[in-house]
Amino acid sequence: MKKANAPNTDTAKAPAPPKTAEAAPATATDAVLPVSPATLTTEQLEELKARAAQADDFWDRLLRATADFENFKKRAARERQDAVKYASEALIQKLISVLDNFDMAQAAAQSGPAQGTQSLQAGIAMIQQQFKSVLAEAGVEEVDATGKPFNPNLHEAVSQQETADIPEGHVIQQLRKGYKLRERLLRPATVIVAKTPAPASAV
Repeated sequence: MKKANAPNTDTAKAPAPPKTAEAAPATATDAVLPVSPATLTTEQLEELKARAAQADDFWDRLLRATADFENFKKRAARERQDAVKYASEALIQKLISVLDNFDMAQAAAQSGPAQGTQSLQAGIAMIQQQFKSVLAEAGVEEVDATGKPFNPNLHEAVSQQETADIPEGHVIQQLRKGYKLRERLLRPATVIVAKTPAPASAV
């Protein structure tokens, strides 16, 4: 019998390369270096305490200042509302006095026919003068347009009338007085404006 052929050494599997040694994992004691605890001197500790106390004081001051400012805003808002609400208080007090004179004039008119008429006329004149004084103190000024050039900023023309006695564009008649509050126009004067008559046509 034939012997079995020996295995081919050329085709035999090559041995695996030797394994390299793996590095050992670092332990906790290797990663953390020993550190000596930080120490503060007595002076440094006292300085930190002083700064902390100063910071607390500043914080308290800020809180108080914020609260005071909020109270100031609320008080200022209330004062503004009161100023708007009672702005005409002084004027109304003066007008009440005018109303008292109206009551007295009305009572005088009922006292008797002849005497009542004279008292009523005197009372009305007094009330009118008092009322004008109150308005003047408040800054109200009458716009008197009679005989003056027409001013569209102060006058309101309702019609024109031909006349040779007054220059064209001037006010012939004031139907209703105008009023200004200082520099602001409250109501224009209602007027009739003069117009040059048309020439007579030849017959």
